[in-house]
Amino acid sequence: MVKLARFRKTAEKYCTDPVVNLLAKTGVTPNALTWFGFLIAVGAAVLAAMGYMLAAGLVLLFGSYFDMLDGSLARKTGKVSRFGEVLDSTLDRLSEGVLLIGLLYWFSVVGSTLGVVLAGFTLLSSLVVSYIRAKAEIMKLECTEGLFTRPERVIVLAIGLLINQVVIALAVVAAFSAFTVGQRLYHVWRQLK
Repeated sequence: MVKLARFRKTAEKYCTDPVVNLLAKTGVTPNALTWFGFLIAVGAAVLAAMGYMLAAGLVLLFGSYFDMLDGSLARKTGKVSRFGEVLDSTLDRLSEGVLLIGLLYWFSVVGSTLGVVLAGFTLLSSLVVSYIRAKAEIMKLECTEGLFTRPERVIVLAIGLLINQVVIALAVVAAFSAFTVGQRLYHVWRQLK
């Protein structure tokens, strides 16, 4: 798991550094990027709710890029703030949630009970993955363990949207998110033993 976390950080740095260096010269704030990324996620959710899955996938990928930029820009410009961290975490959860609500709506319109159940379970399990980490950190415990964190969930959902295999993508995200909940609970339990 440590190698996976290191890989995530390296990949993110490689993808964001050139743009962050440019943005640092403009006066754009990290919080503005956070809000912009959230608004893009709302656009992806609206497209998904209307059944435009390819467009929703493209917009989701575009918006998720901004999610990687805000923290890097904050560190680069020395504008890291506690409020910025809370705002970023909050809008990350809302971005993921609004997309899944858009998919819930779409599946209810087309009459897919399986799609509704999977989208609902994915919403719940994704939020719990993040909740466990937040609760552990409040207790001063380390909790970055987890096979399927937000970047993996976004990538799988985006691929599912792009290739119009949303049910399969939701099933994958739901299963691996549930597995990650177990991983994180076990990791916290071991620290508290």
